[in-house]
Amino acid sequence: MTAEKSAEHKKSPFDKWDYRYMKMAELVGQWSNCIRDERHVGSVAVFDKRVICTAYNGAPVGVKSCRERGSCLRLELGIQSAKSPEICYSVHSEQALVCNAAKQGLSLNGSTVYCTHQPCVICFKLLINSGVKRIIYKAEYPDEMSRLIAKELNFEMLQIGEETEETND
Repeated sequence: MTAEKSAEHKKSPFDKWDYRYMKMAELVGQWSNCIRDERHVGSVAVFDKRVICTAYNGAPVGVKSCRERGSCLRLELGIQSAKSPEICYSVHSEQALVCNAAKQGLSLNGSTVYCTHQPCVICFKLLINSGVKRIIYKAEYPDEMSRLIAKELNFEMLQIGEETEETND
């Protein structure tokens, strides 16, 4: 068998459930009230093939979202992605996920979290301190620090591709 053929037959680290839960995270992300469509982020926490909690990015309860305001403060101020995250009306989906689980008295310990976007370093640290054992994300986010910490911890934070759930059982 050639090296090329061997690479084709290499087992993916993802199974059909990973693809299904990522689709669910994408669906949840559509509920975001962020004015920027490319920043609609969803998260799903799963333990033992059961959904524990879901969340999406958006303004905190009682605070007007940028969609309601008609403009994005970050765009107005020219703030780049992954810079000054505190200058935004929204809560990241991963932060909302931790809060939602806490409000319901649910533990994220030992869970896998599926995110439409790679978590920023702040969200990553919240997730690992909540006991999350694995993070699967689809789109990259320009925050190298979370990747550096994941590498240092030998933490499983993997980017999933466009394959379908039928690709791997």
